[in-house]
Amino acid sequence: MDLKVDPEEMDPNHEPPSLEVFAHSSTLHGISHIFTYERFCVKRCLWLLFFLGSLTFLLYVCVDRIHFYLEYPHVTKLDEITTPTMTFPAVTFCNLNAFRFSSVTRNDLYHAGELLALLNQRYEIRDVHLVEESVLESLKAKTDFHNFKPRPFNMREFYDRTGHDISEMLLACHFHGTECRPEDFKALLWPRLSSSLLLAQPQVTAKDAMPSSQAGVGNVCTVVFKVKQHIHTLDICSNVF
Repeated sequence: MDLKVDPEEMDPNHEPPSLEVFAHSSTLHGISHIFTYERFCVKRCLWLLFFLGSLTFLLYVCVDRIHFYLEYPHVTKLDEITTPTMTFPAVTFCNLNAFRFSSVTRNDLYHAGELLALLNQRYEIRDVHLVEESVLESLKAKTDFHNFKPRPFNMREFYDRTGHDISEMLLACHFHGTECRPEDFKALLWPRLSSSLLLAQPQVTAKDAMPSSQAGVGNVCTVVFKVKQHIHTLDICSNVF
């Protein structure tokens, strides 16, 4: 089979096409105006600036998209669904006043006095000058460990016994016109030694749960507590909790 070859390609002395010829035969937009036979320097410089600017912008977009892809982006889609009724929520009320000092015994102070920031390592009252005079005498009597025989101590039992009773604090509780009772609260103990009250009904079924059909002031949970400021533990010593 015979192949037709141009004489120019057979000539070893034939020079390759010039840069101007390559630019005019290229389909890359703008390059033909940069490498041209014309001698208008200003026009060629403008086309060179436009070409380099476009090329720089193209490279910037490519690098930015590659960097964005390597970050493994994702989009979280949420579907909003309206419901005619809302089940009674679990509302937690935390009490920083973790225990009642009037219910603390000598055995409690012996085992947990340092933990409660009331005693030091030598079983002595911490910062006596900061303790209220109304409780100082009672605290001195409870910290008299002479001939005292300690009994077993349990922190859970301590908070159940010395914590504030919801039946004494709850003055009123309503949710969507339904009255809440102390039995609807469940006492919790958090790791930071602060007692909390969880208002919920974990044992009831969906049929017995208290629903709400709409939002508004008259359809929310309204709770009134008695503060019991006269036995506020935080006032005993300024650095307690």
